[in-house]
Amino acid sequence: MGEKKRENRNERNELLRELIDDYAEQIKRLAYTYVKNWAVADDITQEVFISCFKNIDHFRGDSSYKTWLFKITVNRCKDYLKSKWFRAIMPLRSEEKLKTVGSLDDGLIQKSEGEEISQKVLSLSIKYREVIILFYYEDLSIQEIEQLTGVKTETIKTRLRRAKLQLRELYKEVE
Repeated sequence: MGEKKRENRNERNELLRELIDDYAEQIKRLAYTYVKNWAVADDITQEVFISCFKNIDHFRGDSSYKTWLFKITVNRCKDYLKSKWFRAIMPLRSEEKLKTVGSLDDGLIQKSEGEEISQKVLSLSIKYREVIILFYYEDLSIQEIEQLTGVKTETIKTRLRRAKLQLRELYKEVE
């Protein structure tokens, strides 16, 4: 019996290593799109994999591991954004942004993902930013986004359409 437990533990550990290798960067980027802070995105990424490790035996296979991990990530991000701590520091972060021209992290993401479009996507409200990121950046299908967010297919399509219209308007303002 002890041998079988050890074997299962090794399989779980190996699976977790593979999931971290395959999805850690995507999860960190996804978390950043919600919280707009790389340090917090790092923390959330770690929390996601801790949760994954604790609950991997309960994974039912109703979705892919990627969708499951993204759902955990989205939930952690939403919990963070609802937290008293976040709401208490939010005004501070806004003032801080006014004082600094831009951080090194912000500069790196702008260059790596296309400065103009990434900033415009990040300026959208969370419900529009979420579907744009999941659909275009993470290549999830509308059905996967529905599983992930619990939002109905038609609502997702509407949000995608409205987000694209908002992005067009933002580009018109620049011209």
